[in-house]
Amino acid sequence: MHKGQDDGRVTIRQVAERAGVSPSTVSNLLNGRDGRMQPRTRQRVVQAIATLGYQPNLVARQLRTGQVRSVGLVVPSVANPFWGGLARAVEGEALRHDRQILLCNSERDPGRERAYVQELFASGVRAVIIGSSLPSLEHLLPAMERGLCLIAFDRETQPGDPPGLISVSVDNRLGSNLATRHLLSIGHRRVGFISGPIATVSRRQRLAGYHDALEASGIAYDPELVWVSDDEGGFGDVDSTGRGEKGMVGLLRLISPPTAVVTINDMYAIGACAAARAAGIRVPEDISVIGFDDIVLAPLFNPPLSTVRQPLQDMARYAIDVVEGLRSRLEGGGQAVSVVMAPRLVVRESTAPPAGVAASPG
Repeated sequence: MHKGQDDGRVTIRQVAERAGVSPSTVSNLLNGRDGRMQPRTRQRVVQAIATLGYQPNLVARQLRTGQVRSVGLVVPSVANPFWGGLARAVEGEALRHDRQILLCNSERDPGRERAYVQELFASGVRAVIIGSSLPSLEHLLPAMERGLCLIAFDRETQPGDPPGLISVSVDNRLGSNLATRHLLSIGHRRVGFISGPIATVSRRQRLAGYHDALEASGIAYDPELVWVSDDEGGFGDVDSTGRGEKGMVGLLRLISPPTAVVTINDMYAIGACAAARAAGIRVPEDISVIGFDDIVLAPLFNPPLSTVRQPLQDMARYAIDVVEGLRSRLEGGGQAVSVVMAPRLVVRESTAPPAGVAASPG
């Protein structure tokens, strides 16, 4: 391997000599200013970097530009494997662009989110993906006004969102509608709903989707079939399974309990199934349970969990493309931009027709 003259590091000048270009051309490529570079020139530089084993000095780059090649990712809590799955997907996409991910858990606390974002910005990070789905992001507006690229995950654009905000989300309303319609299509008529506090954009959309499906089937909305935990202890991201258990216990105590339950996410569904088993009630023979997210545990659970899959990889790719400038931040003419992707119903073994009822054709 070709070594530098002083500390053994290969230099930009050596890469330039190898590629037959100027050092500024190599620098332009390394710093993303290669939009007008000829493809053959780019290929020569990339080949020279690979042959010489050049490693960019990230510290020097930060001192020179005041920015780092890192992206902040603020999620509610990786106690829910869904957020761990998102972190993995985002990191994989970021690494393709020579970026790293700095992960923070906020538990949807605006003050905590603001503190994390301020610290990231002060450290030179200029792009943050945030997954709290809070209705208002006003607490992050000062950082955006200073130049932060903010990408809101799991949250569609809301009235009053600041210009320049990019939102990337699955269609939560459609996803919950698909889950509820599945249960109705196989013969259930008393369908429950279990959730933590309905205080995020995504949860409001999922409850609305449940309501839409009932209305379309001519079934009256029954508020006693909707179990929502109070906000004591936050949004329930850390203790999702515990809240799912409490929700199922509450619904099973009704004089006329549901024969099927839609849950706000897979962790709530797993908790709901555990509570049913503890009460001697079989899933799905006695009660059907469906989740949302399709986390890694869903197909491994007993019984394998019916759920709604989010296109995590596609959403992660879009978010990083925004950071890289591959997706225009000006697509909305200066307004907030919302990208909504389609969910997919995944039917496994935790849902079945109620006892004595055959599934409807199709």
